[in-house]
Amino acid sequence: MSANPHDHAAEEAHTGPIKNPKQLLVAVFFSFVVPIFIIIGLVYYVVSDAKPAGTNSADTMVLGGMTAESQSQAVAARIQKVGVVEIRDANRELKSGEEVFKAQCTTCHTAGVAGAPKFGEASAWAARIATGYEALLHSALKGKGAMGAQGGGDFEDTEIARAVVYMANAGGAKFPVPQKPVAAAPADAASAPQ
Repeated sequence: MSANPHDHAAEEAHTGPIKNPKQLLVAVFFSFVVPIFIIIGLVYYVVSDAKPAGTNSADTMVLGGMTAESQSQAVAARIQKVGVVEIRDANRELKSGEEVFKAQCTTCHTAGVAGAPKFGEASAWAARIATGYEALLHSALKGKGAMGAQGGGDFEDTEIARAVVYMANAGGAKFPVPQKPVAAAPADAASAPQ
């Protein structure tokens, strides 16, 4: 036997459950390899959960109660432009009321489409003229009924005002033709302190 009997007991007390190399390999396998497979399985489960098959037909693909077409419209609405930068020649000659009428207003006001008062028909314009020039201009600039803002056109406010006056005057009004607003004159250089 050994010279010291306590050495064997102390050796057994400090040993773990792994007694041979085979047990060590099994412990390593279950400690490292099995958790990796569990993680891969969880990732696969999360990633592949409820993924519909893609299709080209907008009528057959329904996701969350929305067709592909309505989804694309929803996406387009979310990514629409916030603003628009428009460059115009500030010195260009403004169009007359007749020119704006022929370019934009004649489509509805010549035929009386969608309740629009016909051009030159005094009975259709009488009630509108009675509301005054400002009310007519506001309706033309902001839209009213089936007519969109500026009648759907792209004109300066003064040009729209001229078209309103042109149509109202043809219906019996006596409104003055609006002129282009005069820009503020720069401060006189001579009056500036030196």
